[in-house]
Amino acid sequence: VEGCIMMRKCHTNTCPVGVATQNPDLRKLFTGNPDHVVNFFKFLAEDLREIMAQLGFKTIDEMVGRSEILKIRNDVPFWKLQDLDLSPILYQENIAEQVGVFKQIEQDHEIDEVLDWQLLEKAMPAIERKEKVKFEFPIRNINRAVGALLSNEISKLHKGEGLPENCIHFKFVGSAGQSFGAFLAKGVNFEIEGESNDYFGKGLSGGNLIIYPSKKASFKAEENIIIGNVAFYGATSGKAYINGMAGERFAVRNSGVHAVVEGVGDHACEYMTGGTVVVLGETGKNFAAGMSGGIAYVLAENAGFQNNCNQAMVGLESLGDDDSHNLRTLLQEHIQYTDSEKAKKIMAKFEQNISKFIKVIPHDYKRILETKKAQEKEVAKQKIVA
Repeated sequence: VEGCIMMRKCHTNTCPVGVATQNPDLRKLFTGNPDHVVNFFKFLAEDLREIMAQLGFKTIDEMVGRSEILKIRNDVPFWKLQDLDLSPILYQENIAEQVGVFKQIEQDHEIDEVLDWQLLEKAMPAIERKEKVKFEFPIRNINRAVGALLSNEISKLHKGEGLPENCIHFKFVGSAGQSFGAFLAKGVNFEIEGESNDYFGKGLSGGNLIIYPSKKASFKAEENIIIGNVAFYGATSGKAYINGMAGERFAVRNSGVHAVVEGVGDHACEYMTGGTVVVLGETGKNFAAGMSGGIAYVLAENAGFQNNCNQAMVGLESLGDDDSHNLRTLLQEHIQYTDSEKAKKIMAKFEQNISKFIKVIPHDYKRILETKKAQEKEVAKQKIVA
């Protein structure tokens, strides 16, 4: 219905029917139509209603648990299925009449108690009058998606523009739950002294995230995981400075965030389409799989990185002058915000350490950048002649 023909090329940016690709020429081949999807589900619902009517049911709720109406076929010729015992699946528990077998009580998600209401209250001068605000809050791992409600209120009033840079600065002390800083809007800075769970910075939308270990911690930040898996999944813009290591699938589908981290697990930068990632330590396997845009700078102090990098769509290069400038800027900001010991050591002998960094850049992305640069030079040349 959507036009997919199951070529299994979603990760290569070469989808021949224009579904899973950013290539404009291939996207022209897309023939899907939202109305087709709507019609498909209408037909599906009609078929379901017909089957339900044949069985004597008016609602799906009435069907839950009624496995006695299912018939087992005994004429299946395939040898693996002939002795398959389905009784454990079709077994019916003896349930009293007063006990429901489907959802009948609304679940209380305790939305009225979430931390964001406190953030909103403190942020109102910034949201309404763009006045700078700065506060500190304790945080626990039961506080999930912190910042999402706040960003929603900002977007309702200021749309995609968000707030002026550093308009809101909230510091948190403790252990943050899942999706900390999710969809964080422009103009909002979140700082954590502690650690965070999975999906850190999910969908980050212009905000800035800073995290470093507790000042009471005795361990080395660069050798310990401080944020969980799938950080910056689907993030579009903003910056992040992580004084410590991240879990697996770091910056998957990142399309614009600039992030510094001191080590990552498997599958980092997977399907990344934009932004910049700086890794100041080791990486896990399958780095940059399906990466079609953006740039990564990896401190490769040993030969292991080349084996860990999936080079199907990317190339590995030494850093040029522009790269060195960008890297220096990000490292200086990383030190400024997190006081990273690892970054300080690198910056102390920057000219020597720059040779240890490897630039990871997708082949197609590099070609686009080179074409754009050549066009800009040609325009500048024509202006001089004119």
